[in-house]
Amino acid sequence: MTVTEQKIQVGNLTWFYRESKPLGANTLGTVLLLHGLPSQSYCWGEIMEDMAGKGFRAIAPDWIGSGKSSKPDRRDFAYSTPAFITALAEFLAALEINQFSLVVQGFLGSVGLQYALKFPEQIQRLAILNTPISTQTKLPWQMRQWGIPLVGEMLTQDPLLIDRTLEKGSRYRINDEYLDVYRRPFLASSQAGRSLLATTQNLDIPMAMTEITTGFVNWEKPVLISWGMRDPWLDFSHTEDFIKSLKQVEVQQLPEAGHYPQEHFSGQISEVLLPFLRRQG
Repeated sequence: MTVTEQKIQVGNLTWFYRESKPLGANTLGTVLLLHGLPSQSYCWGEIMEDMAGKGFRAIAPDWIGSGKSSKPDRRDFAYSTPAFITALAEFLAALEINQFSLVVQGFLGSVGLQYALKFPEQIQRLAILNTPISTQTKLPWQMRQWGIPLVGEMLTQDPLLIDRTLEKGSRYRINDEYLDVYRRPFLASSQAGRSLLATTQNLDIPMAMTEITTGFVNWEKPVLISWGMRDPWLDFSHTEDFIKSLKQVEVQQLPEAGHYPQEHFSGQISEVLLPFLRRQG
């Protein structure tokens, strides 16, 4: 199976996304995968191949401001949760995707959960991998410093922030070939750093956590929680109230995985995620 790279113009924004399609005409449906900070859609590659092999179409965009997608000036794009949600809705409409299963991971992946609460009729099933879902969550210092005036402006222009963040979060060394993909936008243009700065400054975690924890009390769709237990920033114990509030929930604990479990444990995730997505009802 191959994962293809695509671009689509939606209004003034160019979205880059990766897509994998199942062999044959039949499909079990579409799965949308949303990355966190400071990652890209590249992180989903192996899982997307697994999905195509089992009959799913998978779409993984780079968020606006990330990867190979547009990085507009903050005067033209607010980098706020409402701005991201509106842009995502327009992206999906342009691709004529009306219903899908949603997979989210990380800080900014939380915006995907807020999207689900706004458009629940579009979501068939929901999988959450190490994403903030508790009012106890705080943006870790590793990321919070990116939003500090002057300090953040310098830090976000350093491509090595990718190495430091992804490897500290995952607790494993990441292949240099992979890191090169993640660094490339920061080497190509200073706008990548400015977009990360603006995203971090506008990522209102307390507001988002209140909205998510109260909104999902009424959630009716099946949910899978797949959690890297060595996450240095999101403790699994903080997810317990959220899990208890859900009506249909399955939990997968990944004992050796960290904040970015798809980077090193994609096979273990797929073993649970794919049967979850295939189940009816």
